[in-house]
Amino acid sequence: MTSARLNFRWLEGALELSVLVRPRSSREEVGGSQGGALRVRVHAPPVGGEANEAVRRAVARALGVRPAAVRVVSGQQARRKRLRIEGLDEGAEETLRELAALPRPV
Repeated sequence: MTSARLNFRWLEGALELSVLVRPRSSREEVGGSQGGALRVRVHAPPVGGEANEAVRRAVARALGVRPAAVRVVSGQQARRKRLRIEGLDEGAEETLRELAALPRPV
């Protein structure tokens, strides 16, 4: 499904979402989209899984779920990642639309 230039899908009760990560950013932000992926900026460097953990926390905070509900299912060592997020209802689609429509992350 595409929402405000954002590609995601529901799979076995969880939402799978592509994100484009910018590690070592001056700010931690979730919002905007690029190439169908939600943009996520994190302070953490891409070393030892630090950026992946920061992405999990940032996306969980933006969607109102626990960080444990967010898993990186592909792209562990890449800027483009696929996340699986559990514990959401279909109302999360509206939140995704709003985040993707932001002109720049907030």
